[in-house]
Amino acid sequence: MMELMIRDVHIADRPRERLIRQGAMSLSNQELIAILLRTGTKDESVLQLANRVLLHVEKIHELKDATIEEMTAIKGIGEAKAVQLLAAVELGRRLAQQQTDEKFTIRSPKDAADYLMADMTSLKQEHFVVLFLNIKNQIMHKQTIFVGSLNASIVHPREIFREAVRRSSASIICAHNHPSGNPTPSPEDIDVTKRLAEAGSIVGVELLDHVIIGDHQFTSLKEKGVM
Repeated sequence: MMELMIRDVHIADRPRERLIRQGAMSLSNQELIAILLRTGTKDESVLQLANRVLLHVEKIHELKDATIEEMTAIKGIGEAKAVQLLAAVELGRRLAQQQTDEKFTIRSPKDAADYLMADMTSLKQEHFVVLFLNIKNQIMHKQTIFVGSLNASIVHPREIFREAVRRSSASIICAHNHPSGNPTPSPEDIDVTKRLAEAGSIVGVELLDHVIIGDHQFTSLKEKGVM
């Protein structure tokens, strides 16, 4: 039996034609993946195969961490299809990174969260990251300070503010992720924030915020009144 092609799908459901008529933003994740895959298998249409890919990765952002071996383990996905998918994901990641690297200005907690979300929302371990800002609140540098469970004895203010002074930062924003997906601050998060805010006031580098990243959501400890 011959492979099922996108052209074999009913014309009203053809993703490529819909993209041409309505634009890429009108397509579902399943349809976008179907366009990349191009063909189905002898047993299922390309849209059905695309749906199984989505079910396998569970969340679309998890595709960015997938390997060739993980993709080819999906029935119907050979090396060529896996390469096409991963190449598209990497191109999207690079374009997103290029946009964030162009003198990104922080005007609100949401700006900080938006800058960090793509890289931090799906991490399997906690990462503590610091954004070093100039007097215009533009990001000069981003640095991961440590990886692991947040603990006041691990997050040393001297390391953070030494870097801030070295880079002549006017202020900093700290952030870390909760792998559970729930951005609710823990008592430890609050203690660390207060400690860093006090240290910043002493050295003259303001801690503007501490943002906790969850599953495509965030909590600002500044907005919570912790600082």
